[in-house]
Order: sequence, then C-alpha cells, then structure tokens
Amino acid sequence: MRSEGSASSTPVPPKGPVRSTPSPASTPKHKKVDAVQLLKDDPKVGAFVKKSLGKPCAADEYPVEVTYASLTGSTSPDVIVNVMTCADSVGIGSYVYRKHSGTKLGYDNVYTNEQPSVSAAVNKGELEVSRQTYERDDKVCCPSGEDVTPLRWKDGRFIEHDGYHTDYSKTTVDGATSGDGTGSEG
Repeated sequence: MRSEGSASSTPVPPKGPVRSTPSPASTPKHKKVDAVQLLKDDPKVGAFVKKSLGKPCAADEYPVEVTYASLTGSTSPDVIVNVMTCADSVGIGSYVYRKHSGTKLGYDNVYTNEQPSVSAAVNKGELEVSRQTYERDDKVCCPSGEDVTPLRWKDGRFIEHDGYHTDYSKTTVDGATSGDGTGSEG
C-alpha cells in the first residue's frame, strides 16, 4: 500500500557516478552580417527594395529577416534575407548570399526574387520560396493561395524542383473570411 503525502523539498543525491548530459548541438557558427547594408550595396537589389530600406520602420528596426543556413555547400553558412513592407509585413524581396571563397571578404548574391508577397526559408536543407497569390478582390490580409518552390543548389546555382500550389478556403465565419488551406499539386 502506498502512502500519499507532501513531496520532500530536499534533493535526493543520485546513485552511482554523476554524468553530464550533452547539450543539444548548436547552430552552425556564423558571423552576423549587416543585412541592410548588404542589400543597399548589392547592384542586383531593385530600386523599390532599396527605397524601402531608406529608413527604419520604428526606432532602429528595419523590415528585414535574416536566416543563416548551409544551402550551397560553402564552408560558411549562407545568408537568407527577406525584406518586407513596414505597414503590413508583405514580402517584397528574398535573397541568398554566399560567402566569397578564398581570401576575399564579403558575399555574392546567388539568388534574388522580388515578386510581391515573396518569402524564402530553409526546409530540409533546401531553399524554399513561397509566394502568396491573390485574386482580384482579395485583401492583402487574405490571399487566395500560395505557390511554393523548393530549390536545390546544383552546379553553382539554385535549380527549381517539385513546386506546388495551395488554394486557401474562402469560407465565411461570422462575416470574416477564413484562411484555412486545402492543398492541390500543380
């Protein structure tokens, strides 16, 4: 029979030798880049995106998201940069930069996409670019669907493969449009 009662606050010493638990693997070591300056100095970045980086959205915060990941097989992590609008955070540009090889300092732009509502991310070690799609009467908040394009690094460039499209549901709940997605291969 088990006796119930309050738990003791005194720690019980472990039996046997104490072993330290290994900590989870850390992300690849990277040196943070000044993404805003990188974009401003890049001749491949369009005038509209550069203009949107003319001043921060608030205080010293620019509408830029930076991810470091190994996409191109370089010894240094690649830099994925997404630029959004300040007002509604809609993607206006996605870029991938690869560290120069050898003794040069800096980065090479190896991918640029400036289609409206674009966003780049890493999925299973590959670049994945998504772009929300809108029908004529859609509001910015409520796209009709999304195109997703996975890209693999091959022969010094990104190659598109197995893209797909998702149509979002347009059901109405209490007068508001729902954005639940139902997928369709395309």
